[in-house]
Amino acid sequence: MCRLLASFALLALGSSAPVFAQAPDDSSSDSPRRAARDFSSMQVKEINRGFYAKTNVGGWVYLGDFSGLVKPGTSIALAFGQDFVDRERSSMAWEVALFQGIHNGMHYQAQMDTYGTAYVEGDLRTYSAAALLEYSSYPTRRFGIGARFGGGMLYSPLLIDEKAWLEDVVPKYFQNGDPGYHAVAHPLVMAGPTIEYYTKMSHFSVGLDLDVIYAMDFDLGTSFTGTLKYSF
Repeated sequence: MCRLLASFALLALGSSAPVFAQAPDDSSSDSPRRAARDFSSMQVKEINRGFYAKTNVGGWVYLGDFSGLVKPGTSIALAFGQDFVDRERSSMAWEVALFQGIHNGMHYQAQMDTYGTAYVEGDLRTYSAAALLEYSSYPTRRFGIGARFGGGMLYSPLLIDEKAWLEDVVPKYFQNGDPGYHAVAHPLVMAGPTIEYYTKMSHFSVGLDLDVIYAMDFDLGTSFTGTLKYSF
């Protein structure tokens, strides 16, 4: 009798034990499809625009009074800006740039011998700062054509001793006195077309900038530079 009661007790305990549902297996056949759906929802950005840093390297040619006296030289620039309008077929950007130009020129004594007077010091070095606005249109996904314009200041330091320049060089070689190129900074305006190509490395683009630059009481010139830009 005791054994029969014990058997009934064990049977009752077994029937009342909780039943736990099996946890879903991540290795089920639906998991790869779910992972594929998650991956397809991720946005892959091939071209980055926004804040950027840019460097320019190329040439600078004077077209006005310095033409024939100052040889074509090098132009380099560093710039920082932002694409504040970013659309599929167009963009707009502001930019702040620092330029440096280096030129060899005819010595003032050779100018005196050739023209009867000197017009400019000879070799020139210029430093410019400018703020620019740029608009670009994109015929294709990666290729853009645009234009930019802006203004700033240009300064050309005197490359010889100032006392010797004022007391010895100017009175002897410059019939019209000191031309005033090196004493002050000169306001400038600049404008020109741009070309840009966004590489497969989404943060990098390369391009060309052609700028026509006029510095008041200095000269008219143009620069043609290649660009490398990194967008953050």
